[in-house]
Amino acid sequence: MIGQILTIAALSGLVWLANGVRKIGAVSPGMPIGSRPRTALLLIDLQSVFWEEGPYEDAAKADAMSAILAEVAKAKAEKLPIIAVRQEWSIPSTKIIARLTMRGQAIEGTPGTQIAKPFEGLAEHVLVKRVQDAFETGELDELLERLDVGKLRIVGLDFRYCVAKTALAARQRGYAVEVATRATLCVNQTAGDETRGILSSNAVILR
Repeated sequence: MIGQILTIAALSGLVWLANGVRKIGAVSPGMPIGSRPRTALLLIDLQSVFWEEGPYEDAAKADAMSAILAEVAKAKAEKLPIIAVRQEWSIPSTKIIARLTMRGQAIEGTPGTQIAKPFEGLAEHVLVKRVQDAFETGELDELLERLDVGKLRIVGLDFRYCVAKTALAARQRGYAVEVATRATLCVNQTAGDETRGILSSNAVILR
């Protein structure tokens, strides 16, 4: 009897964690936005714990930083809203997964979740996301509606994960989406090539 209870508890725990994994990589649906005239620049996960302690080579970071700052300068010149989204794992199951597989990085309340120094103060709006898709909480939907934004330019990291999932969620809602690939970072270039195909097939412009 005790063995059965322990087995059921273990299976329940595995299902709970598996649901956390699903939440992390899911792309949220959303209501069609209709026609909106404005464009916004979206900065994804440019926070200390990823920028300073992530698995990216210094040369790649230097190139990406130059490209990101150029995109910011262009957005400012065009008077576009600039929005930064930073990661905080706050759902109980995703916090456990982050501890087990991500060195505990970016868990809510831990050091390093703030915007990294090269990008401090660049965005007029800073939001927190809980999973890879920045639309998941609904806050980004509300902000973009208030700003009358119908097109997104996306930069940041990681291209394969948070950049891609946010771009796909935006397309689900009817946004026009561009990803400035030189202004992104990607740990796995082979998988990144596969992601490029997925984004292109969903009408995300890669430039």
